[in-house]
Amino acid sequence: MSTVVDRPGKIVEDWTVWEYDSVTSTNLVAAELPAWSAVRAETQTAGRGRFQRKWVSDRGGLWLSAVVPTPSPNGRILPLLAGVAVCDVLYGLGVRHLRLRWPNDVMVLDRKLAGVLIDQFRPGLAVIGIGLNIDNQPACYDATLENHIERLADIRPAPIPIENLITVLLRRIRSLVQPLTAGDWTPLLSRVNDLWSKGRRVELDLDGDIRGGWFAGVDDAGRLLLQDDVGASTAYDPEKVRHLTEMPEYHE
Repeated sequence: MSTVVDRPGKIVEDWTVWEYDSVTSTNLVAAELPAWSAVRAETQTAGRGRFQRKWVSDRGGLWLSAVVPTPSPNGRILPLLAGVAVCDVLYGLGVRHLRLRWPNDVMVLDRKLAGVLIDQFRPGLAVIGIGLNIDNQPACYDATLENHIERLADIRPAPIPIENLITVLLRRIRSLVQPLTAGDWTPLLSRVNDLWSKGRRVELDLDGDIRGGWFAGVDDAGRLLLQDDVGASTAYDPEKVRHLTEMPEYHE
């Protein structure tokens, strides 16, 4: 599963962080760890997104998984929380034009900068996997990514030590998770809806059943809201939405 670099777990912001040179997936390595543990690797050989889609994880990016406690009723909020945490950290680095794309992409305008994957291997615990393009070259491994991804190195020329990035990201995740475990996620949903580009025409793939409409954000249960042409909204559970496609904007 992994090639271990001789780096014992170290304490970072009340987290125990394990570092590897290469792993199949940081989420899989983190699967057996306790809450407030994190795994970081230089590369992943089998990085993945939702529905087992391939995630190119070449050297130069940040591939990080964080284990957090989560009461099961609040699990669907975690991808939204993780997206907010990533955006907050990037804003602090001076990155602008950030937005979230349902359910787990962090975008700069229309290019993907980061992605999130939540796994729940054991009751009461969840693994938040984060992939962030920094100065890696994913298009060299998958030509279809050309002109579709963004890198932190192209937005913020001054490099930031990856250890500093991990520290502030873990700090922000913890500060958002703790209120969630107490059942207080209303302020988080407000922040989520601020980061989404509402009013975009989209198509939802509900495992082969295609629904079209206007993206209207998320409700207080973390479900996607799709608005039809007469203004009526339907809520969809995240696990029901296999894919969301943003339609090209049309201007008369």
